[in-house]
Amino acid sequence: MNLLLSCNNLLFFSLLLTSNLLTLLVSTTFYSSNCSLKPHQLQTTTAAAVIYPPQPPPPVEEDDGDEEADQKTTLDLPPEFIAFTSPQKLPFGFNRNFDSDEILPPVGSPCRLMKDQLGRYMSYKVNGPCPDDELLAQKLLLRGCEPLPRRRCRAAAPRDAVEPAPLPGSLWTTPPDSSVVWTAYTCKNYACLVNRARDQKGFDDCKDCFDLNGRERHRWAAAAAAPPPSSLDFTIDEVLAAKPPGTVRIGLDIGGGVATFAVRMRERNVTVITTSMNLNGPFNSFIAARGVVPLYVSISQRFPFFDNTLDIVHSMHVMSNWIPTDMLHFMMFDIYRVLRPGGLFWMDHFFCVGEQLAEVYAPLIESVGFVKVKWVVGKKLDRGPELNEMYLSALLEKPLKNSW
Repeated sequence: MNLLLSCNNLLFFSLLLTSNLLTLLVSTTFYSSNCSLKPHQLQTTTAAAVIYPPQPPPPVEEDDGDEEADQKTTLDLPPEFIAFTSPQKLPFGFNRNFDSDEILPPVGSPCRLMKDQLGRYMSYKVNGPCPDDELLAQKLLLRGCEPLPRRRCRAAAPRDAVEPAPLPGSLWTTPPDSSVVWTAYTCKNYACLVNRARDQKGFDDCKDCFDLNGRERHRWAAAAAAPPPSSLDFTIDEVLAAKPPGTVRIGLDIGGGVATFAVRMRERNVTVITTSMNLNGPFNSFIAARGVVPLYVSISQRFPFFDNTLDIVHSMHVMSNWIPTDMLHFMMFDIYRVLRPGGLFWMDHFFCVGEQLAEVYAPLIESVGFVKVKWVVGKKLDRGPELNEMYLSALLEKPLKNSW
Protein backbone atom coordinates (compact mmCIF):
# COMPACT_ATOMS: atom_id res chain seq x y z
CA MET A 1 0.00 0.00 0.00
CA ASN A 2 2.80 2.41 0.97
CA LEU A 3 4.64 1.49 -2.19
CA LEU A 4 1.54 2.35 -4.31
CA LEU A 5 1.18 5.77 -2.62
CA SER A 6 4.86 6.46 -3.18
CA CYS A 7 4.52 5.70 -6.90
CA ASN A 8 1.48 7.99 -7.20
CA ASN A 9 3.34 10.84 -5.49
CA LEU A 10 6.31 10.38 -7.81
CA LEU A 11 4.03 10.49 -10.89
CA PHE A 12 2.30 13.67 -9.64
CA PHE A 13 5.67 15.34 -8.99
CA SER A 14 6.88 14.45 -12.50
CA LEU A 15 3.76 15.96 -14.11
CA LEU A 16 4.09 19.14 -12.04
CA LEU A 17 7.77 19.55 -12.98
CA THR A 18 7.01 19.02 -16.71
CA SER A 19 4.20 21.63 -16.59
CA ASN A 20 6.48 24.24 -14.99
CA LEU A 21 9.23 23.65 -17.53
CA LEU A 22 6.72 24.04 -20.40
CA THR A 23 5.42 27.33 -18.95
CA LEU A 24 8.96 28.64 -18.65
CA LEU A 25 9.72 27.70 -22.26
CA VAL A 26 6.59 29.45 -23.66
CA SER A 27 7.12 32.63 -21.65
CA THR A 28 10.76 32.81 -22.77
CA THR A 29 9.73 32.47 -26.39
CA PHE A 30 7.06 35.20 -26.37
CA TYR A 31 8.86 37.75 -24.20
CA SER A 32 12.36 37.49 -25.67
CA SER A 33 14.15 40.62 -26.95
CA ASN A 34 13.50 39.56 -30.54
CA CYS A 35 9.73 39.50 -30.34
CA SER A 36 7.52 41.53 -28.06
CA LEU A 37 3.81 41.69 -27.55
CA LYS A 38 4.18 45.46 -27.06
CA PRO A 39 3.43 47.60 -30.15
CA HIS A 40 6.50 48.41 -32.25
CA GLN A 41 7.57 52.02 -32.24
CA LEU A 42 7.63 53.46 -35.77
CA GLN A 43 10.71 55.31 -36.97
CA THR A 44 10.31 58.28 -39.30
CA THR A 45 13.16 57.86 -41.76
CA THR A 46 13.87 57.49 -45.44
CA ALA A 47 13.87 53.90 -46.65
CA ALA A 48 17.03 54.43 -48.66
CA ALA A 49 18.90 55.64 -45.60
CA VAL A 50 18.14 52.59 -43.49
CA ILE A 51 20.84 49.91 -43.50
CA TYR A 52 19.97 46.78 -41.62
CA PRO A 53 22.63 44.35 -40.44
CA PRO A 54 23.01 41.22 -42.55
CA GLN A 55 20.41 38.60 -41.83
CA PRO A 56 19.91 35.20 -43.36
CA PRO A 57 17.26 35.19 -46.11
CA PRO A 58 14.08 33.21 -45.57
CA PRO A 59 14.23 29.65 -46.88
CA VAL A 60 13.22 29.25 -50.51
CA GLU A 61 11.56 26.11 -51.72
CA GLU A 62 13.33 24.72 -54.77
CA ASP A 63 11.42 23.46 -57.75
CA ASP A 64 13.63 21.40 -60.05
CA GLY A 65 11.09 21.52 -62.87
CA ASP A 66 10.91 25.33 -62.88
CA GLU A 67 14.69 25.62 -62.68
CA GLU A 68 15.17 23.37 -65.72
CA ALA A 69 12.57 25.38 -67.67
CA ASP A 70 14.30 28.67 -66.77
CA GLN A 71 17.66 27.30 -67.90
CA LYS A 72 16.14 26.17 -71.20
CA THR A 73 14.50 29.59 -71.71
CA THR A 74 17.72 31.54 -71.14
CA LEU A 75 19.85 29.46 -73.53
CA ASP A 76 19.03 31.66 -76.55
CA LEU A 77 19.01 35.02 -74.75
CA PRO A 78 21.85 37.54 -75.13
CA PRO A 79 24.54 37.28 -72.42
CA GLU A 80 24.21 40.98 -71.56
CA PHE A 81 20.44 40.57 -71.10
CA ILE A 82 21.03 37.65 -68.73
CA ALA A 83 23.70 39.66 -66.90
CA PHE A 84 21.27 42.53 -66.34
CA THR A 85 18.13 40.53 -65.46
CA SER A 86 19.75 37.90 -63.24
CA PRO A 87 19.17 38.27 -59.47
CA GLN A 88 21.73 40.65 -57.96
CA LYS A 89 22.89 39.87 -54.41
CA LEU A 90 22.69 42.78 -51.96
CA PRO A 91 26.16 43.58 -50.54
CA PHE A 92 24.89 43.67 -46.95
CA GLY A 93 22.70 40.58 -47.16
CA PHE A 94 19.01 40.35 -46.37
CA ASN A 95 17.25 43.73 -46.34
CA ARG A 96 13.83 44.17 -44.75
CA ASN A 97 12.91 46.98 -47.17
CA PHE A 98 13.23 44.57 -50.10
CA ASP A 99 12.18 41.53 -48.03
CA SER A 100 15.03 39.73 -49.77
CA ASP A 101 18.80 39.41 -50.00
CA GLU A 102 18.74 40.18 -53.74
CA ILE A 103 17.30 42.54 -56.34
CA LEU A 104 15.59 41.45 -59.55
CA PRO A 105 16.04 44.20 -62.19
CA PRO A 106 12.73 44.75 -64.04
CA VAL A 107 12.16 44.39 -67.78
CA GLY A 108 8.97 43.85 -69.77
CA SER A 109 8.08 40.17 -69.88
CA PRO A 110 7.58 40.19 -73.72
CA CYS A 111 11.30 41.00 -74.11
CA ARG A 112 12.01 37.27 -73.90
CA LEU A 113 9.59 36.60 -76.77
CA MET A 114 11.52 38.81 -79.22
CA LYS A 115 14.87 37.04 -79.14
CA ASP A 116 16.15 38.25 -82.52
CA GLN A 117 15.45 41.94 -81.87
CA LEU A 118 16.58 41.60 -78.26
CA GLY A 119 19.79 39.93 -79.39
CA ARG A 120 20.59 42.86 -81.68
CA TYR A 121 19.69 45.40 -79.00
CA MET A 122 21.88 43.77 -76.36
CA SER A 123 24.87 43.17 -78.67
CA TYR A 124 27.57 45.78 -78.01
CA LYS A 125 31.02 46.17 -76.53
CA VAL A 126 30.78 46.62 -72.77
CA ASN A 127 32.10 50.05 -71.73
CA GLY A 128 32.08 51.15 -75.39
CA PRO A 129 29.60 53.06 -77.57
CA CYS A 130 26.07 51.70 -77.99
CA PRO A 131 24.79 51.00 -81.50
CA ASP A 132 22.79 53.83 -83.11
CA ASP A 133 19.59 51.78 -82.86
CA GLU A 134 16.77 54.07 -81.73
CA LEU A 135 14.27 52.53 -84.17
CA LEU A 136 15.01 49.02 -82.88
CA ALA A 137 14.70 50.14 -79.27
CA GLN A 138 11.37 51.86 -79.91
CA LYS A 139 9.94 48.83 -81.73
CA LEU A 140 10.88 46.62 -78.78
CA LEU A 141 9.30 49.08 -76.38
CA LEU A 142 6.06 49.47 -78.34
CA ARG A 143 5.68 45.68 -78.58
CA GLY A 144 5.75 45.34 -74.81
CA CYS A 145 9.45 45.10 -73.96
CA GLU A 146 8.98 47.90 -71.45
CA PRO A 147 10.93 48.91 -69.57
CA LEU A 148 13.84 48.12 -71.85
CA PRO A 149 16.83 46.46 -70.18
CA ARG A 150 19.70 48.73 -69.21
CA ARG A 151 22.89 48.53 -71.24
CA ARG A 152 26.56 48.98 -70.30
CA CYS A 153 27.46 51.26 -73.19
CA ARG A 154 27.32 54.95 -74.09
CA ALA A 155 24.14 55.98 -75.94
CA ALA A 156 24.42 57.57 -79.37
CA ALA A 157 24.65 61.35 -79.01
CA PRO A 158 25.06 64.37 -81.31
CA ARG A 159 28.70 64.94 -82.29
CA ASP A 160 28.51 68.73 -82.35
CA ALA A 161 26.07 69.44 -79.51
CA VAL A 162 25.85 72.97 -78.12
CA GLU A 163 24.39 74.41 -74.93
CA PRO A 164 20.58 74.75 -75.07
CA ALA A 165 18.86 78.10 -75.41
CA PRO A 166 18.19 79.66 -71.98
CA LEU A 167 14.76 79.96 -70.46
CA PRO A 168 12.27 81.49 -71.06
CA GLY A 169 13.27 82.01 -74.70
CA SER A 170 13.72 78.26 -75.25
CA LEU A 171 10.01 77.63 -74.69
CA TRP A 172 9.15 79.00 -78.16
CA THR A 173 12.45 78.52 -79.99
CA THR A 174 13.24 75.76 -82.50
CA PRO A 175 16.48 74.13 -81.29
CA PRO A 176 19.54 73.72 -83.53
CA ASP A 177 19.85 70.66 -85.76
CA SER A 178 23.05 69.73 -83.91
CA SER A 179 20.98 68.78 -80.82
CA VAL A 180 19.57 65.62 -82.43
CA VAL A 181 20.80 62.25 -83.74
CA TRP A 182 18.75 62.12 -86.98
CA THR A 183 19.39 58.52 -88.06
CA ALA A 184 15.95 57.19 -87.11
CA TYR A 185 13.86 59.85 -88.90
CA THR A 186 12.81 60.61 -92.47
CA CYS A 187 13.58 64.29 -91.96
CA LYS A 188 17.23 65.09 -91.27
CA ASN A 189 16.78 68.63 -89.92
CA TYR A 190 14.19 70.82 -88.20
CA ALA A 191 13.42 72.82 -91.35
CA CYS A 192 12.09 69.61 -92.91
CA LEU A 193 9.96 68.86 -89.81
CA VAL A 194 8.57 72.39 -89.61
CA ASN A 195 7.46 72.27 -93.26
CA ARG A 196 6.44 68.63 -93.62
CA ALA A 197 2.71 69.29 -93.18
CA ARG A 198 2.89 71.42 -96.36
CA ASP A 199 5.59 69.56 -98.29
CA GLN A 200 5.05 65.88 -97.58
CA LYS A 201 2.19 63.56 -98.45
CA GLY A 202 1.04 60.70 -96.26
CA PHE A 203 0.43 60.44 -92.54
CA ASP A 204 2.83 61.24 -89.74
CA ASP A 205 1.98 61.48 -86.08
CA CYS A 206 1.58 65.12 -85.02
CA LYS A 207 2.68 66.16 -88.48
CA ASP A 208 2.59 69.94 -87.94
CA CYS A 209 3.63 69.97 -84.28
CA PHE A 210 7.21 71.13 -84.86
CA ASP A 211 6.02 74.40 -86.41
CA LEU A 212 5.91 76.60 -83.30
CA ASN A 213 4.55 79.51 -85.32
CA GLY A 214 1.62 77.52 -86.67
CA ARG A 215 -1.21 75.87 -84.73
CA GLU A 216 1.03 75.23 -81.73
CA ARG A 217 1.23 78.98 -81.07
CA HIS A 218 -2.50 79.12 -80.35
CA ARG A 219 -3.31 75.78 -78.70
CA TRP A 220 -5.24 76.11 -75.43
CA ALA A 221 -4.83 79.90 -75.46
CA ALA A 222 -7.76 82.25 -74.91
CA ALA A 223 -7.19 84.06 -78.22
CA ALA A 224 -7.32 81.18 -80.68
CA ALA A 225 -6.62 81.52 -84.40
CA ALA A 226 -9.19 80.79 -87.11
CA PRO A 227 -11.18 78.64 -87.22
CA PRO A 228 -12.73 79.95 -83.99
CA PRO A 229 -12.71 77.58 -81.04
CA SER A 230 -15.72 75.36 -80.60
CA SER A 231 -17.23 74.38 -77.28
CA LEU A 232 -14.97 71.30 -77.44
CA ASP A 233 -11.90 73.54 -77.14
CA PHE A 234 -11.38 74.28 -73.46
CA THR A 235 -8.69 76.80 -72.64
CA ILE A 236 -6.09 76.28 -69.92
CA ASP A 237 -7.30 79.31 -68.00
CA GLU A 238 -10.87 77.99 -68.14
CA VAL A 239 -9.76 74.65 -66.71
CA LEU A 240 -7.56 76.17 -63.99
CA ALA A 241 -10.51 78.33 -62.91
CA ALA A 242 -12.34 75.15 -61.89
CA LYS A 243 -10.04 74.86 -58.85
CA PRO A 244 -8.99 77.34 -56.16
CA PRO A 245 -6.08 79.54 -57.33
CA GLY A 246 -2.68 77.93 -56.90
CA THR A 247 -3.96 74.41 -56.17
CA VAL A 248 -3.09 73.03 -59.62
CA ARG A 249 0.71 72.79 -59.34
CA ILE A 250 1.95 69.53 -60.89
CA GLY A 251 0.61 67.24 -63.58
CA LEU A 252 1.02 64.85 -66.49
CA ASP A 253 0.26 65.19 -70.21
CA ILE A 254 -0.24 61.82 -71.90
CA GLY A 255 1.02 61.68 -75.48
CA GLY A 256 1.70 65.41 -75.49
CA GLY A 257 3.41 65.79 -78.88
CA VAL A 258 6.03 68.56 -78.58
CA ALA A 259 4.84 69.54 -75.06
CA THR A 260 3.09 72.82 -75.91
CA PHE A 261 0.57 72.00 -73.18
CA ALA A 262 3.40 71.71 -70.65
CA VAL A 263 4.90 74.98 -71.93
CA ARG A 264 1.56 76.78 -71.53
CA MET A 265 1.24 75.40 -68.00
CA ARG A 266 4.81 76.38 -67.14
CA GLU A 267 3.95 79.94 -68.10
CA ARG A 268 1.32 79.68 -65.35
CA ASN A 269 3.74 78.22 -62.78
CA VAL A 270 2.42 74.66 -63.20
CA THR A 271 4.93 71.83 -63.73
CA VAL A 272 3.76 69.20 -66.23
CA ILE A 273 5.66 66.11 -67.41
CA THR A 274 4.93 65.05 -71.00
CA THR A 275 4.90 61.45 -72.21
CA SER A 276 5.82 61.07 -75.86
CA MET A 277 7.22 58.54 -78.31
CA ASN A 278 9.58 59.39 -81.18
CA LEU A 279 7.29 58.38 -84.05
CA ASN A 280 9.30 59.58 -87.08
CA GLY A 281 10.41 62.68 -85.23
CA PRO A 282 12.69 63.63 -82.31
CA PHE A 283 9.82 64.52 -79.98
CA ASN A 284 11.66 63.83 -76.72
CA SER A 285 14.74 65.79 -77.78
CA PHE A 286 12.55 68.70 -78.90
CA ILE A 287 10.58 68.70 -75.63
CA ALA A 288 13.79 68.76 -73.57
CA ALA A 289 15.26 71.53 -75.72
CA ARG A 290 12.20 73.68 -74.98
CA GLY A 291 12.96 73.40 -71.27
CA VAL A 292 10.22 71.06 -70.07
CA VAL A 293 10.44 67.40 -69.04
CA PRO A 294 9.84 64.50 -71.47
CA LEU A 295 8.97 60.99 -70.31
CA TYR A 296 9.70 58.26 -72.86
CA VAL A 297 7.01 55.69 -72.04
CA SER A 298 4.22 54.11 -74.07
CA ILE A 299 0.53 54.16 -73.22
CA SER A 300 0.83 50.55 -72.02
CA GLN A 301 3.14 51.45 -69.16
CA ARG A 302 1.85 51.97 -65.62
CA PHE A 303 2.38 55.62 -64.77
CA PRO A 304 5.55 55.96 -62.66
CA PHE A 305 3.92 58.12 -60.00
CA PHE A 306 2.73 57.31 -56.51
CA ASP A 307 -0.98 57.20 -55.67
CA ASN A 308 -2.90 60.44 -55.02
CA THR A 309 -0.09 62.82 -56.00
CA LEU A 310 -0.89 64.77 -59.21
CA ASP A 311 -3.16 67.80 -59.48
CA ILE A 312 -4.01 67.39 -63.16
CA VAL A 313 -3.72 64.82 -65.97
CA HIS A 314 -4.35 65.84 -69.58
CA SER A 315 -4.58 63.84 -72.79
CA MET A 316 -5.43 65.08 -76.28
CA HIS A 317 -6.30 62.68 -79.14
CA VAL A 318 -4.10 59.84 -77.83
CA MET A 319 -6.77 58.27 -75.65
CA SER A 320 -9.34 57.23 -78.23
CA ASN A 321 -11.05 54.22 -79.79
CA TRP A 322 -7.85 52.83 -81.33
CA ILE A 323 -6.85 51.58 -77.86
CA PRO A 324 -8.26 48.14 -76.90
CA THR A 325 -11.20 48.64 -74.55
CA ASP A 326 -9.80 46.67 -71.61
CA MET A 327 -6.46 48.47 -71.89
CA LEU A 328 -8.29 51.80 -71.90
CA HIS A 329 -10.23 50.77 -68.81
CA PHE A 330 -7.01 49.93 -66.95
CA MET A 331 -5.53 53.21 -68.14
CA MET A 332 -8.47 55.24 -66.85
CA PHE A 333 -8.12 53.68 -63.41
CA ASP A 334 -4.38 54.39 -63.47
CA ILE A 335 -5.15 58.06 -64.13
CA TYR A 336 -7.61 57.99 -61.23
CA ARG A 337 -4.92 56.39 -59.06
CA VAL A 338 -2.24 59.03 -59.62
CA LEU A 339 -4.60 61.98 -59.25
CA ARG A 340 -4.95 63.39 -55.77
CA PRO A 341 -8.45 63.67 -54.31
CA GLY A 342 -9.86 66.77 -55.96
CA GLY A 343 -7.48 66.40 -58.94
CA LEU A 344 -8.62 66.99 -62.52
CA PHE A 345 -8.54 64.75 -65.59
CA TRP A 346 -8.88 66.75 -68.80
CA MET A 347 -9.92 64.38 -71.59
CA ASP A 348 -9.28 66.57 -74.62
CA HIS A 349 -10.91 65.57 -77.94
CA PHE A 350 -11.39 61.84 -77.29
CA PHE A 351 -12.70 60.47 -80.59
CA CYS A 352 -14.83 57.48 -81.53
CA VAL A 353 -17.71 56.46 -83.82
CA GLY A 354 -21.10 57.86 -82.80
CA GLU A 355 -22.76 54.77 -81.31
CA GLN A 356 -19.56 53.75 -79.49
CA LEU A 357 -19.75 56.76 -77.22
CA ALA A 358 -23.12 55.88 -75.71
CA GLU A 359 -22.68 52.11 -75.79
CA VAL A 360 -19.03 51.68 -74.77
CA TYR A 361 -17.01 54.71 -73.77
CA ALA A 362 -19.43 56.81 -71.70
CA PRO A 363 -20.25 53.80 -69.43
CA LEU A 364 -16.55 52.93 -69.22
CA ILE A 365 -15.57 56.45 -68.15
CA GLU A 366 -18.45 56.70 -65.70
CA SER A 367 -17.49 53.38 -64.07
CA VAL A 368 -14.21 54.82 -62.79
CA GLY A 369 -15.72 57.19 -60.24
CA PHE A 370 -15.00 60.67 -61.61
CA VAL A 371 -17.35 63.59 -61.10
CA LYS A 372 -18.28 65.37 -64.34
CA VAL A 373 -17.32 69.06 -64.28
CA LYS A 374 -17.72 69.54 -68.05
CA TRP A 375 -18.89 67.04 -70.69
CA VAL A 376 -19.13 68.26 -74.30
CA VAL A 377 -19.83 66.07 -77.36
CA GLY A 378 -19.42 67.26 -80.95
CA LYS A 379 -18.94 66.03 -84.52
CA LYS A 380 -15.47 65.12 -85.82
CA LEU A 381 -15.64 66.33 -89.43
CA ASP A 382 -12.04 66.35 -90.69
CA ARG A 383 -12.52 63.05 -92.57
CA GLY A 384 -16.11 63.73 -93.65
CA PRO A 385 -19.52 63.63 -91.90
CA GLU A 386 -20.45 60.28 -93.43
CA LEU A 387 -18.11 58.46 -91.02
CA ASN A 388 -20.23 59.63 -88.06
CA GLU A 389 -17.12 60.24 -85.94
CA MET A 390 -17.52 62.04 -82.62
CA TYR A 391 -15.35 64.07 -80.26
CA LEU A 392 -15.73 64.14 -76.50
CA SER A 393 -14.06 66.83 -74.43
CA ALA A 394 -14.55 66.33 -70.70
CA LEU A 395 -13.24 67.79 -67.47
CA LEU A 396 -13.51 65.16 -64.74
CA GLU A 397 -12.70 65.48 -61.06
CA LYS A 398 -11.60 62.82 -58.63
CA PRO A 399 -13.85 63.33 -55.59
CA LEU A 400 -12.21 65.31 -52.82
CA LYS A 401 -13.99 63.20 -50.19
CA ASN A 402 -14.56 59.44 -50.25
CA SER A 403 -12.67 58.89 -53.51
CA TRP A 404 -11.67 55.35 -52.56
